[in-house]
Amino acid sequence: MMVAAVVITPIGGWSGVPVVADPLVLGAAVGVGLTSSVIPYVCDQLAMTRLSRSTYSLMMSLLAATGTVVGLVVLAQIPSAQQLLGVGLVVAAVALHHDRAETSARRVTASVVEPVQESAV
Repeated sequence: MMVAAVVITPIGGWSGVPVVADPLVLGAAVGVGLTSSVIPYVCDQLAMTRLSRSTYSLMMSLLAATGTVVGLVVLAQIPSAQQLLGVGLVVAAVALHHDRAETSARRVTASVVEPVQESAV
């Protein structure tokens, strides 16, 4: 964003001077900047630190599906069959990986827990 601001400001900055003087437009620009960049980034970082890798990757793959649903409901954008297939394949791939990761984790947990239980008996 900083590089874009440095590159684009000399080209089109002069046409934006009258708009920056309007407090309503300036407030709206700050609001859009916060809600479209800052808040999602902070939430993403918080989720990344609190969720397991497989759960986080599954949630990230669902962004495509969520975006498709929002586009359909809010903007009345109807996805093509190819787009729906792409979203479905991504979600299915991560869901399968998530399932395999959980199965592997259960096996590792079971192999660690069983010897401890046997020695206690």
